[in-house]
Amino acid sequence: MADPVEALATGAPPVPNPEFGVLVSDERIAAAAEALERNGFRALVVDTGQEARLRVHQLLPDGAEVYNNTSRTLESIGIADDIERSGRYQPIRLRLYQMDREMQRREMRVLAAAPEYVVGSVHAVTDDGSMLVASASGSQLGPLVSGAANVILVVGGQKIVPDLETGLRRIREYCYPLEDERARRVYGVPSGVNNILIINRVLVPERVTAILVKEELGF
Repeated sequence: MADPVEALATGAPPVPNPEFGVLVSDERIAAAAEALERNGFRALVVDTGQEARLRVHQLLPDGAEVYNNTSRTLESIGIADDIERSGRYQPIRLRLYQMDREMQRREMRVLAAAPEYVVGSVHAVTDDGSMLVASASGSQLGPLVSGAANVILVVGGQKIVPDLETGLRRIREYCYPLEDERARRVYGVPSGVNNILIINRVLVPERVTAILVKEELGF
């Protein structure tokens, strides 16, 4: 397998490590959910992506102000379209697309930084209940940490890893190559593991809901 850092140096596209795309057992998903609960998350376990989609609808009140992070998980099960096009919510992402980046730069930054709800995913969940999220720009990390009043994270069962070290490897060896390919195809620019957020514990009760899915979803 081509190492991502070596691949960048040579100009060759990085190749994802397939070990990090394997769905873990139902028992391990349940154990991870229990660990997340101990760390202050509200953790739900569902069988399918469509069940996760329904749970997200149940958690989002009609008319809520919602920012959906860029996420293959949300796109693949229809949540991104539901938020942006169902008419049930106030989709912040669409408002940002309509604003003037030169004249309204500050308003755009404030709007994206502190939504009522943010919906997204993560790149790894450890067996002892920590979450890891990588971002090229870092823009989506602030709302997850404290900016958003409520956070909903949908997580495929292939993202559970033994520990933080393995989670970092998963980001570098699996998520990054796939996201880099997507970024080059969609935006015409490479991606990068420039910012990594690790959430070990949530201090505000029920602020962060993690929906663990017994399916492979996203990167």
